[in-house]
Amino acid sequence: MNSPKKPTAKLKKKYRKTKEELNAEGRERKREKKHRGHKSGSRNQDGASNGQKNGQNVQADPRIGSKKPIPLVVESNQPVARPVVKEKPVVKEKLTPEKELEMLESNDRLDEILARLEDGETITAQEQQYVDTCLDRIDELMNILGIEYADEDGDEEEEEKFDDIMRILKSK
Repeated sequence: MNSPKKPTAKLKKKYRKTKEELNAEGRERKREKKHRGHKSGSRNQDGASNGQKNGQNVQADPRIGSKKPIPLVVESNQPVARPVVKEKPVVKEKLTPEKELEMLESNDRLDEILARLEDGETITAQEQQYVDTCLDRIDELMNILGIEYADEDGDEEEEEKFDDIMRILKSK
């Protein structure tokens, strides 16, 4: 009653290959596998095909390599040439006059030599030259910056004059 219907057309059974056919197919596959690379003479053929594609009839020999001459005799007493490395000159940072003056004023060596001079000790010629150059540079920097060296007595006199002028101006 409710049984599934069987197809009316008979299905063909799969054809099974014989041992000889399987062996022949295996040999074909092996033969194809053996010849995987380029054909013989392909190096020259590739160059010809490239020349035709580019519109050039000149064939370049791909075997030509470097034009650098190779010495045939080895000379053992030749020193190995090393490239000379040029040292870049050290660029000193230019200090502003304010910073340079500050550095000279806080120079420990200069302070030590000046303290020895105040104590009455004698100093060597090199130390005297160092003191002279430092003090000359300090004078130059003070002139550049517009700073005037004034004694303490002079400062008091200037302050008194300034105070007098201010009193006169306020009184009017």
